[in-house]
Amino acid sequence: MTDVDFEELYRREYGRAVAILTRAFGDLDLAEDAVQDAFAAAVRRWPAEGCPPSPTGWIVTTARNRAIDRLRRARAGAEKEALAMTAGHDEPVAGPFTDDRLRLVFTCCHPALALPVRVALTLRLLGGLTTAEISRAFLVPEATMAQRIVRAKAKIRHAGIPYRVPAEADLPERLRGVLAVVYLIFNEGYAASSGDALVRDDLCAEAIRLGRLLVELMPDEPEARGLLALMLLIGSRRDARTAPDGTPVLLADQDRSRWDRTLVAEGQAIVRECLRRNRPGPYQIQAAINAVHSDAPSAARTDWAQILQLYDLLATIAPGPVVALNRAVAVAEVHGPEPALAIVDGLPLADYHVFQAVRADLLRRLGRSEEAAVAYARAAELTGNAASREWLLSRSTAGRPPPVAR
Repeated sequence: MTDVDFEELYRREYGRAVAILTRAFGDLDLAEDAVQDAFAAAVRRWPAEGCPPSPTGWIVTTARNRAIDRLRRARAGAEKEALAMTAGHDEPVAGPFTDDRLRLVFTCCHPALALPVRVALTLRLLGGLTTAEISRAFLVPEATMAQRIVRAKAKIRHAGIPYRVPAEADLPERLRGVLAVVYLIFNEGYAASSGDALVRDDLCAEAIRLGRLLVELMPDEPEARGLLALMLLIGSRRDARTAPDGTPVLLADQDRSRWDRTLVAEGQAIVRECLRRNRPGPYQIQAAINAVHSDAPSAARTDWAQILQLYDLLATIAPGPVVALNRAVAVAEVHGPEPALAIVDGLPLADYHVFQAVRADLLRRLGRSEEAAVAYARAAELTGNAASREWLLSRSTAGRPPPVAR
């Protein structure tokens, strides 16, 4: 028997295995199918035969063999062609970087694909997220997202988009999509859209690892540094973000002694370096906002006026409803909940659980408890994460009289 946590193994190694198989065969669909076959075989065999010494190696080797079998079946009589394809793609890949997963990110972020599609495809292939999880992150129906991903893979296949990190001169035009992908992977790890746990450490760690690789790949790009700083500063709070029972802990209620001061120091140093470059961008500004939070010794001593100024700047260069929602939180701290609620009520985010949670909190602070309870309940309906749902439901019933026994 084996005590392997298959779900955790899948989450951790799916993207790596798909990246390796894509390099070997140059076919995203084949790579995904083969890796899924390998995980299915592991679930069947390991409980009876025992866990192999290298689970990841077993998955990759099995997937590679399954892929070759599929090619042989699809191309009857062309065995030599399949084997030649395998051998050719296993050669070291030329280019400015050698990380398989980073190559996969750049492939998915080709300019021929629309930005939302690039992000969705990378989350699917690299993060191992299900189509349902990605559709929730994008606030679109699951069927719509499934169609986007299928079309994107077909476009990569038909356009002959190569599986490699592009030449240095082509990097800047890919950067926006790549940064968006890495940050979404991080966000999915820091605030999981589904499952029981609020935080997925594997995705947070992978996003930060990719962020470091991007800075190494593009050392003169301030937004790559800004994103890394942003992830480090937010990631420093992971241990304080949940109670021992997994319940979410709001930023204002967190024990700041549990913040990782090493990550805080590194993130703040990068923010200062970005300020010296004076080329502000959305990720650098968000990193600066989180640097202000990390400077405050307590929630009560947070410099919300400075944070609001930074949100004003962010809303100017990167306007959008989610930015406006976050800015409204700062408005509430500086000017009170009433003007903040007026901003929130004008945003087209009614089906976004964070919108409902923010609105509920503002209503609560205004003493409109019944309306707050309804908004908390709606937020609970919209989230796919069990820990968040339980917390929101508890808020929706807080302050209400207990039900009358019948």
